[in-house]
Amino acid sequence: MASLTSTSLMLWLSLLFSAYCTVHVMAAWPRGGSTRFYEFKIQTMKVTKLCNSKDIVTVNNMFPGPVLYAQEDDRVIVKVTNQSPYNATIHWHGVRQILTCWFDGPSYITQCPLQPGQTFTYEFTMYKQKGTFFWHAHVSWLRGTVYGAIVVYPKTGVPYPFKYPYEEHIIILGEYWLQDVVQLERQILASGGAPPPANAYTINGHPGPNYNCSANDVYKIDVVSGKTYLLRLINAGLNMENFFAIANHKLTIVEADAEYTKPFTTDRVMLGPGQTMNVLVTADQPIGKYSMAMGPYMSAQGVAFQNITAVAHFQYLGAQPNSLSLPARLPNFNDNLAVKTVMDGLKSLNPVPVPKEIDVNLFVTIGLNVQKCRSKNPRQNCQGANNGVMAASMNNISFIKPNVSVLEAYYKDIDGYFTEDFPEAPLKFYDFVNGAPNNIPNNTESMNGTRTKVIDYGSRVQIILQDTGTVTTENHPIHLHGYSFYVVAYGSGNYNPQTVNFNLVDPPYMNTIGVPVGGWAAIRFTADNPGVWFMHCHFDVHQSWGLGTVLIVKNGKGVLETLPHPPADFPRC
Repeated sequence: MASLTSTSLMLWLSLLFSAYCTVHVMAAWPRGGSTRFYEFKIQTMKVTKLCNSKDIVTVNNMFPGPVLYAQEDDRVIVKVTNQSPYNATIHWHGVRQILTCWFDGPSYITQCPLQPGQTFTYEFTMYKQKGTFFWHAHVSWLRGTVYGAIVVYPKTGVPYPFKYPYEEHIIILGEYWLQDVVQLERQILASGGAPPPANAYTINGHPGPNYNCSANDVYKIDVVSGKTYLLRLINAGLNMENFFAIANHKLTIVEADAEYTKPFTTDRVMLGPGQTMNVLVTADQPIGKYSMAMGPYMSAQGVAFQNITAVAHFQYLGAQPNSLSLPARLPNFNDNLAVKTVMDGLKSLNPVPVPKEIDVNLFVTIGLNVQKCRSKNPRQNCQGANNGVMAASMNNISFIKPNVSVLEAYYKDIDGYFTEDFPEAPLKFYDFVNGAPNNIPNNTESMNGTRTKVIDYGSRVQIILQDTGTVTTENHPIHLHGYSFYVVAYGSGNYNPQTVNFNLVDPPYMNTIGVPVGGWAAIRFTADNPGVWFMHCHFDVHQSWGLGTVLIVKNGKGVLETLPHPPADFPRC
């Protein structure tokens, strides 16, 4: 991946290319940034991995896809042409999309997918945002291979709040299936059961030497003894959370979800899908070859998962090329304490403006469900727990995506595609973690619907996310589009407002929160970005099963609080 020199070149080139770009007329905008222009072609390419050749969907014939570079406050324009045989969209994960909800990318939420042969130009501003983000497909399970990094630097002359690293490297954690991921999703939904484990984990697309036919399919960073490196970690995996560690080296976290944190040093980190983290690593060990390892964190009971570790090399200059790599020590796959320890260490770098008074208070249960088998062919279609059909829900409602986008239906006031009755709390309160109605499939059925929650502009919002044990408790990475939020508290068991101790001084500011297994998390934000925003679990299988909802934030007053009209080339369903 790009070192600092090539990064500067990329920035210079993108400045050069962007000088003559045209822009849609949008609301008056705080200027000061440059415009960066990129062209993405979504296309299939043949790759050979794990003793097997197959076509995968990629962007610009790169796996992972191209890195998008920008600076804080830059305008970014990406012309996306779908040359693949599948419907596609691109989501700019973590980008707040201030007044640009039309370009957010989740299929049937803010846009209809790009059909094969179609083009759509995404435009947004990195307004007051910098750090490590990523982009990925947001339709079906195409995210399995369609992803890449977004690196947004501070404004010129603004330093990092830590010692400048010798080099920066992007590390994208992924999962790889030998099967076509679009067909895999269709098969899973048709079967009613759970997905098979991935065939491999990957680091920057490489599985590493622990997998068949992969002795040379290894990612490597060459390091100089005594130097400090910034690693931009991204988990782009589909259905797994992962630990990451480097043998004999400490990781100092300085950023989480593209927001600076107080430096926190640890032996290993855990990232759920959708999470990013910047860590500093100093090459302070004897010259040699050290493993960078990615392994599973599986908090659910009875779920099959890939337990072979993906390995990359952190190799000192001067090390013998064929020397053995020192193995990294990863936690056990179900080490909840290792996850909690890192979460406990995440604090915003400086005091932050957390909303103290709350206007909208949502209590949202998250978990799995088993629907009754209604198929005439149960062996084929009811392979979930106790011969039922797997589902997932928020407040016991499984979200059904409509066949036009919610945003378009809302903006044009078209009836029949969604309702505005997502409940502010579950219909029943009980011991969510330990006393969930587990006599499957009788009491675990969720209701289906495209239910949304409408919020007035400027409302101060608190959401309590409560894990449930209906089928199994699990750490769920919940992502909110259009916003970052303060994680003001979290804990195990059932949320208890009497005993909760909120951090209203320096909580981390995130866009994806791993709700603790058998526990809860409390998040707060101010609803100051009008539009239609998806909130969902970033496990794609849970999203496919309905673990999500939509928050609609109404317009405020005046042009800078009002969502502009849709772009001219907006895709039609």
